[in-house]
Amino acid sequence: MPSRTEEPSQDDHGRITAPPAGVAGAVTAPEPASPPVPDPGNGRSWQGVRALLVRLHFYAGVFIAPFLMVAALTGLAYTFTPQLDQLVYGDQLRVETVGQAPRPLAEQIAAARAAHPEGSLASVITPPGPEDTTRVVLSLPELGDKQRTVFVDPYTAEVRGELTTWFGSTPLTTWLDDLHRNLHLGETGRLYSEVAASWLWVIVAGGLVLWLGRSRGQRARSARGVLLPDRSARGVRRTRGWHAATGVWLALGLLFLSATGLTWSHYAGERFGQLLDAAKGHAPALDTTLPGAEPPAEGEGGEHAGHGAAQQPAAADPADFDAALAVARDAGLGGTVEVTPPADSRGAWVVAQGDNVWPVHYDQVAVDAEKGEVTSHSRWADYPLPAKLSKLGVQGHMGVLFGIVNQIVLAVIALGITAVTIWGYRMWWQRRPTRDDGKAVVGKAPARGALRRLPLPVLILGIPAVAFLGWALPVLGVTLAAFLVLDGVTGLVRRVRAT
Repeated sequence: MPSRTEEPSQDDHGRITAPPAGVAGAVTAPEPASPPVPDPGNGRSWQGVRALLVRLHFYAGVFIAPFLMVAALTGLAYTFTPQLDQLVYGDQLRVETVGQAPRPLAEQIAAARAAHPEGSLASVITPPGPEDTTRVVLSLPELGDKQRTVFVDPYTAEVRGELTTWFGSTPLTTWLDDLHRNLHLGETGRLYSEVAASWLWVIVAGGLVLWLGRSRGQRARSARGVLLPDRSARGVRRTRGWHAATGVWLALGLLFLSATGLTWSHYAGERFGQLLDAAKGHAPALDTTLPGAEPPAEGEGGEHAGHGAAQQPAAADPADFDAALAVARDAGLGGTVEVTPPADSRGAWVVAQGDNVWPVHYDQVAVDAEKGEVTSHSRWADYPLPAKLSKLGVQGHMGVLFGIVNQIVLAVIALGITAVTIWGYRMWWQRRPTRDDGKAVVGKAPARGALRRLPLPVLILGIPAVAFLGWALPVLGVTLAAFLVLDGVTGLVRRVRAT
């Protein structure tokens, strides 16, 4: 049996190389000098595209993978918030006994206001199911953009408890949502999630191209070779097989999470909104002004002036909630709905469906409770396609659209991202030099100079494409520029040391 020093080694890309001279089993006799052979890779060719993808995939994996892993683990925790809410807040969210028929909303509101007279009545949300409680939402100035939600048994009008909520989310769901979005670091922390979403599709697309385009014989051209790792391989090739094959299985889900995550990110989300404006792809707005109402006085109303009044609506008669709900039911709005009183005498009541599970229901009506008629209607069927895709994408990203199946799929993707990331770092460690430099902890980066080897058509088309991506995804553009600067400085330092 040969000793370990006689075994062939692997280069930075996992290829098997002969043992170096000077060790047992290697040829130590001097060889005659031969003229240098020109390297065909130094010229412009399509191999330069692959070299660039290898280098980009490597650096993105090294520097962006930690962001992806944090996003995956925090997203995994958020995925099961419906079950966690029931476990932690079951007393508030569920009734003890399902009755025959619910009490009028006016009676339930009166019970909630008797227990919590503070603030103003903002809205009432009907129970999603027969075993759920009614939610009476109160607006308090000291809570800012949060609300106080009182949970009432719809069959007995008994108050089950109260929670400080954020757009209907419980404190636990709100905490996990902030953890996933910004790590509880505010607007600055949102950059982490936008970095992850901006680079995720780049890493996935680059990895797919490299894995599908590799030249490794018939196995590479077979579906089995693409979808399953080579279990006979050893070392870095085995790790790369698991890394790449798992990435192929997750690719569609990862691209979906990247696209939907970017739509409500800070900087890319703003660009997405501009594109929707240009394409007139926003959801249709509901007209909440009562017919014949006098227009607001100058400086009083308008799109921006009424925001404060909407947060502090005038006192509404609880009986009008039942009247507005009855009109909306007659108009075809079923399931759970939110009933919101008008901000002033010129406004209509708004009743909006909130069924986020497929098939979704998002119809809204504006109601004149005094006359008992619908004054305006916004139908989900009338939404433009971009608005529909955006709305459905958000619900799918949050694990709501398809119920428990949606949650399980997201959990598998989150665990898969974690595994792929770990395998990627393991490959980096396995490619470390073990002979020339025993002090190296990780492998070398792919060779520089890929940009100089790109074909001219790629450069001509690629530069404007990258510029557009830098505009559409500003965080991607800034971080990519930082990579290029860092790479250039590193190359300059190495040349100076070499000379």
